[in-house]
Amino acid sequence: MSITPLMPVYGRCDVRPVRGDHCHLIGEDGQRYLDFAAGIAVNALGHSHPGLTGAIARQAQTLMHVSNLYGSPQGEHLAQRLVDLTFADTVFFTNSGAEAVECAIKTARAYHQHGGNPDRFELITFRNAFHGRTMGTISASNQEKLHSGFHPLLPGFRYVEFDNLEEARAAVGPQTAGFLVEPIQGEGGVRMASQQFMEGLRALCDEHDLILALDEVQCGVGRVGTFYAYEHYGVEPDVLASAKGLGGGFPIGACLATERAARGMTVGTHGSTYGGNPLGMAAAEAVLDVVADPGFLEGVRAKGERLRGKLEQFIGNYPDLFEEVRGMGLMIGLKLRTEPREFVAHLREMHHALTVSGSDNIVRIVPPLVIDDSHIDEFMEKLSAAAASYQPAEVPQ
Repeated sequence: MSITPLMPVYGRCDVRPVRGDHCHLIGEDGQRYLDFAAGIAVNALGHSHPGLTGAIARQAQTLMHVSNLYGSPQGEHLAQRLVDLTFADTVFFTNSGAEAVECAIKTARAYHQHGGNPDRFELITFRNAFHGRTMGTISASNQEKLHSGFHPLLPGFRYVEFDNLEEARAAVGPQTAGFLVEPIQGEGGVRMASQQFMEGLRALCDEHDLILALDEVQCGVGRVGTFYAYEHYGVEPDVLASAKGLGGGFPIGACLATERAARGMTVGTHGSTYGGNPLGMAAAEAVLDVVADPGFLEGVRAKGERLRGKLEQFIGNYPDLFEEVRGMGLMIGLKLRTEPREFVAHLREMHHALTVSGSDNIVRIVPPLVIDDSHIDEFMEKLSAAAASYQPAEVPQ
C-alpha cells in the first residue's frame, strides 16, 4: 500500500509538536518554537492555558455529548453571552468555521424564501476570499486552487472585486439575497476592507432588503483588538460566522444572527449532531472569560501596535525583501517582494519561529492573544536573524 494512513492532502512541514508551553510549541525532538501562527489564529490563549484546560477537564468528567434532541443549558448560557456581547439575537453552534459559514449562507437564503421570495438566492462574494473547504464554501470563493478537482461547483454565488463598492452595487439584481464578506481577508493576504466599503454594503442591504453576512472566522474573537472586527467599522451585520479563536483550540464555530435575519431558520431547517456539545461550550466559556474583557482587548490593541511599529521600522533595513506591513491588532501581514513560503520555512527551520504564509506574498503573523513584550522581542530577534541569513532560491529566467 503506497498511500499514507493519514490521507495525503496536506503539505506538512517537519515540525512535529507534542507539547505546548504558553506561546511556544515543543517538537518530539525537544526543539522549542515561538508560535506566532497559533494554529492559524486559533490558539487565542496560547497553549496549556489553565483556565481553558481546567474547564475542558471538568466538563469532560461531567458530560461531553448528548445531541440536540435534548435541552442544552450549556448552549443556552453561551449563546446568551454572545448575544449580550454582540449585535445578535440568536446563535447556532457548529464544529468549524466552514460549517458556520454554511449556516450563514442558509440563513441568508432562508430569509428571502421564508418571506416569499424563492428567486432571491444568490450571494455576492468577493475575489480572493477564503470561506472554507466544503462544497458550499469553495463555491462561495472564486479561487481556482480550491475548485480544481471538485467541479461542478454549486450555483448561487457571484464574485466581484474585494473593497470595490461600485462593483458590488452593480452586481445587485433580482436574484440577490445578500453579501458574504470577510471584513479582513486572512488567507487572502490580510487585506482590510475600507470604511467606505463596509458602510456602503450595509447601505445597499438596507436599501434592497438584503442580508449582510460577515465571515469573521479568522478576524473575530479579539484577534483585531475588538471582540469582532465589525465593531472597528461601526457597521453591524445581519449574520456573522465565527470559529477559530472561539474555542481556543477546541473545535467550535457559531453562526450569529439577528431575529429578523433568522426568520427562516425554524425547527427542522438546520442541525448538527455535535454542534453545541457541552465540552465545546465549556471551552468557549473559558475563552470568553478572558477575551471578552474590555481591558484584555485594549491590551491586544496595544500589543498589536507595538509589534506593527517594530515591523514597520524593521522592514526598512531590507527593502529588497519586504514591501509593507498590513493588518490590525494581532492579525498582521508582512508583505514580501517574492512568494512567501520559502521565507516562512527558513524562519521556521533555521530560527524556530512559526508563522503562516498567505496570498499576495504575505507572511501572516497571528500569535496567541496572550503574548507579552518578551515574546514580541523574541520574535523580532528571530525575524531579524532570518532576514539577515535568508538566501532566496534562484528564479529561473
